[in-house]
Amino acid sequence: MERDLLFFLFSTSSTTFWPDFTDRLPMNEFKLPAEDAQELTLRELQIKVDSWIKEVGVRYFSELTNLAMLVEEVGELSRIFARTYGDQSFKKSDTAYSLPDEMADILFVLICLANQTGVDLTKAIHENLAKKTARDAERHRNNPKLQS
Repeated sequence: MERDLLFFLFSTSSTTFWPDFTDRLPMNEFKLPAEDAQELTLRELQIKVDSWIKEVGVRYFSELTNLAMLVEEVGELSRIFARTYGDQSFKKSDTAYSLPDEMADILFVLICLANQTGVDLTKAIHENLAKKTARDAERHRNNPKLQS
């Protein structure tokens, strides 16, 4: 399977980054996992989301629509934080919101955008952490605001 992924890393289309793995993931893959469900790598999540989109969602929304959806989901997460950790109080309509669910919604849409634009999130996070490490090697240690 890793060889299949490498092939598709270099042969992306404009509509989706990941290959069609729907024949490898049966529909029961989308049911709720057991409490001890196996952890997924970012690459596995990208494949799983792509399969879900193709089997259940029919197709990806446009990149612009998904960006708007990402902003909407971040707003819903912000609502929870403002009411849980901030000064606002909860309203009856807020009871439908769940912190883990809103974070998962954000991750889902972000993965959709990565798949659509050809971003390998595993590679991207490794490169991003390397950049931050080189840039901030001493910065945070020397920040008096972060000293306890």
